[in-house]
Amino acid sequence: MKEKSNNLTRRDFIGRTGAVAAGLTILPGNVISGFGHKAPSDKLNIAVVGIGGMGNSNLKAVAPTENIVALCDVDWGYAKKVFEANPNAKRYWDWRKMYEEMGKSIDAVIVATADHSHCIVASNAITMGKHVYVQKPLTHSVYESRLLTKLAAKYKVATQMGNQGSSGEGVNLTVEWLQNGEIGDVKKVESFTDRPIWPQGLNVPKGEWVPDTLNWDLFIGPAKMRPYNSLYTPWNWRGWWDFGTGALGDMACHILHPVFKGLKLKYPIKAQGSSTLLLTDCAPNAQMVRLVYPERVAAKGSKMKLPEVEVIWYDGGLEPPKPAGWPAGKDMNNGGGGVIFHGTKDKLICGCYGRDPWLLSGRVPANVPKTERRVTTTHEMDWVRACKESPESRVPTKSDFSEAGPFNEMVVMGVLAVRLQALNKELEWNGEKMEFTNIGENDSIRIVTEDRFTIVDGDPRFDRKWTDPMNARTFAAEMVKHTYRQGGWTLPEMPA
Repeated sequence: MKEKSNNLTRRDFIGRTGAVAAGLTILPGNVISGFGHKAPSDKLNIAVVGIGGMGNSNLKAVAPTENIVALCDVDWGYAKKVFEANPNAKRYWDWRKMYEEMGKSIDAVIVATADHSHCIVASNAITMGKHVYVQKPLTHSVYESRLLTKLAAKYKVATQMGNQGSSGEGVNLTVEWLQNGEIGDVKKVESFTDRPIWPQGLNVPKGEWVPDTLNWDLFIGPAKMRPYNSLYTPWNWRGWWDFGTGALGDMACHILHPVFKGLKLKYPIKAQGSSTLLLTDCAPNAQMVRLVYPERVAAKGSKMKLPEVEVIWYDGGLEPPKPAGWPAGKDMNNGGGGVIFHGTKDKLICGCYGRDPWLLSGRVPANVPKTERRVTTTHEMDWVRACKESPESRVPTKSDFSEAGPFNEMVVMGVLAVRLQALNKELEWNGEKMEFTNIGENDSIRIVTEDRFTIVDGDPRFDRKWTDPMNARTFAAEMVKHTYRQGGWTLPEMPA
């Protein structure tokens, strides 16, 4: 072997990817799991996977006090400035190679790759006993969310999803007002975002030459291989189903968190979605999703009941109707979206990240008990704090996987509802078993593969290509639990 990976050319590396994958050994957490707890003054050795976008922001938040020992990205052109700004960190193309070489010297991993590879990078780190911070959405599928939830509990690592609003005062106040009965009982919630701000509703583009600075095989990762096109990366991957989760996955983790937490939700029992033109590969321009949650048991001391509740989501520029009494001229969009809790006594409104909660009546809640822990640092540094505490005495982060995992299932359930809308019925969901209960053995769906709308001499021509009829139960099961591409892309087993 002629060079270390930080000097490896892309051409050299591609030929060695398979060998690396085959040689990766994951040791049990009790063998190499850290390093145990650390004193607050001790520094964590942190690796970052996916450094060109939000990963760099997360990196900067922890770098002043911790050691950044390794950086990994599949696009060394996009990541070039981050590599240069962190000259002491070892550079990698492939996280598997990084784990193999540096597993024993890494305490924690920040994962900020495209959605479809969050779970595989994070789950393998957890089984090595590493603490993980994972960008939102936590995962690409329901099964992956459940897997990370259970693995985190098994290996007792500190975890955090990157929905930074969960560490903010807006979420704290929203939860406390709800628990204190300020608006009574909630049977309906409406929410929305102004996203997407990237192109969606697109036909599959033709292939292009892959830039020398990008390892396309590693970007594809566990997904099905497709020809490279500059439409996919480094940013617009969010709009493509194989890599992202559209506007819902991007923003619902910020906007719906106070809903999930404040109303003590877990698994929905019903789901229904609709959208502008739905394509096989690209998310639609606008969506509407309705999730129904069963009656829950209120926490001790809570002054609100928890009846069955419907949660409605809009995106692509759509907003819910303004309720009676809405202040004339007031924009419902606050920081990228908003939420309306419809209570039996009042309505509570908050913006994206739960920011700026207020009551439609104009009343300002007073003497509300402060039941929520306040974060006095940053979302990332609160995770660093948790990493240094022993599992027995650790204070969970504000988006610990015990909550973020089930919450993320809510988000990707919305994606499922949209992608199964051709069944033309409200879907019934068994959350414990992760399966739909009212999709028949012989139910089938067809989805548009290509929209070839044109105008000829002023006359609109509609010419759409469709898939052959697909078994709906098989299609749904694949979206709940993805079949990973062969070649070293495997997940750990689901803990019992």
